[in-house]
Amino acid sequence: MKKLFFVLTLLVSLNVSAKDKRPNILFVFSDDHATHAIGAYNGWLKAVNPTPEIDKLAKDGMVFEKSFCSNSICGPSRAVIMSGKHSHKNGFMNNGNTFNWNQQIFPKLLQKVGYQTAIYGKSHLKGNPQGFDDWKVLPGQGLYYNPDFFTPEGKVRIDGHATDVVTDLAVDWLKKKRSADKPFMLMVQHKAPHRAWMPALRHLKLYNDIDIPEPDTLFDNYKDNAPGVRHQEMEIDRHMDPNYDLFVDLTADFAGTPIQKRQDRSARGNMTRMTEAQMKAWRAHYGPRDEAFHKAQLKGKDLVRWKFQRYAKNYLRCVKGVDESVGRLRTTLQELDLDDNTVVIYSSDQGFYIGDHGWYDKRWMYEESLKMPFIVSWPGVTKPGSRDHHLIQNIDYAETFLEIAGAKIPSDMQGRSLVPLLKGQSPNDWRDSIYYHYYEYPSFHMVPRHYGIRTERYKLMHFYRFGNEWEMYDLQKDPDELTNLYGRPGQAKLTADLKKQLYALQKHYGDESDLSEMPKEWKDKVRPGTAQK
Repeated sequence: MKKLFFVLTLLVSLNVSAKDKRPNILFVFSDDHATHAIGAYNGWLKAVNPTPEIDKLAKDGMVFEKSFCSNSICGPSRAVIMSGKHSHKNGFMNNGNTFNWNQQIFPKLLQKVGYQTAIYGKSHLKGNPQGFDDWKVLPGQGLYYNPDFFTPEGKVRIDGHATDVVTDLAVDWLKKKRSADKPFMLMVQHKAPHRAWMPALRHLKLYNDIDIPEPDTLFDNYKDNAPGVRHQEMEIDRHMDPNYDLFVDLTADFAGTPIQKRQDRSARGNMTRMTEAQMKAWRAHYGPRDEAFHKAQLKGKDLVRWKFQRYAKNYLRCVKGVDESVGRLRTTLQELDLDDNTVVIYSSDQGFYIGDHGWYDKRWMYEESLKMPFIVSWPGVTKPGSRDHHLIQNIDYAETFLEIAGAKIPSDMQGRSLVPLLKGQSPNDWRDSIYYHYYEYPSFHMVPRHYGIRTERYKLMHFYRFGNEWEMYDLQKDPDELTNLYGRPGQAKLTADLKKQLYALQKHYGDESDLSEMPKEWKDKVRPGTAQK
């Protein structure tokens, strides 16, 4: 018996086991996939059945209804997930930053306890990934068609649509490169449905015969918002370019067209990358529709509606590819007899505006971009078809992966493991609010810097570096956030309470961005973590 104990101890110390039964982790992560574009979240786009495969995953597992981002933009969200820390702690606050891969991140900690790790697709953190046994990542945003990848051996081009290519790499790893003696953590990180919303050829005709439902707030006039909201540059009406964003007459023909100062130019790069056959298919699809558009000579709201339809359809066509990827990956797990011992997670780096408030893109703390999908199937642990209503954030992902793997969670990580929630538990000390902070201004879309708090019912936001403005909403009575309660009669007590909770969160997370705003009489009363009860 002592000899057996010694052998087991030795195996653990070497992170080796001939029959390691710890769960595998498959983390499928897309870019800009709004919850209302996922059927399982029952949003206004459910009517077009956008995600049948992701919906199957939801039926087999748990949907987190109140899952939120801490900083709604691509790179920072990924940095938060890697580190388990808010942006101001991991050092990656906007897309112009470079991630410090030498810092503590969860893949390194998984490797230390014997997990095999791999990442394919969009990293967006600059530099070569650390903590992975194998990796192929897109440079920056990457391309939709025939993309390049950075690899340990150098840069390579792989022909095809990015969503399919990333899926191929992941499937190939599962079938040929994975060690059968080790549990794994595989990150499949899609570019789609990020701008410029370029679907695979097989999806170009999808939704041709229907109209996508319009959001109720498509023609929001921002009359009750802070001034910065009226000076953004992300409106379908004023800022969505017919050529670069909607492919009217196809971008490749517009090499001499003047480019707006902050205009996204990725469509041109993607189209010049296309093969002759790919471009021919695109022209065949869009050409007749462009001709009809020119003849119609649309103006005003009719033009906005036309732009919305083309945008929404291309966005959802990109979503379709991601959804098919989820189905293919799960089928591969079944073929390899891995499905019963693999935790499958679907998420995206933040939400997105699909015409909501007349917008596209993300960045704001408003619900459509603050919410991020989080769907988990853990056979034998999560109850099929269950829905969780606790407040969670992407700062919780690293801790969750570590607990699933049986690894120790470092004390300096700022989130909490979601494993108790996945088991159907309801901890008495779970958080009752979440903290948000967006930093990237001035930059693309000109969304002002702001931070805020969201509780179960209320939201309070402070916009700075563009005036000094506040907004407050009752999400129960006003889910679309159209009526700003800040400064209105009868709201003083609620405002003061939310501010006190907000400053407590800032102290708890060590974000001293604006503690000078805190009234002196509160400073001695507010203690770190008091809003985390």
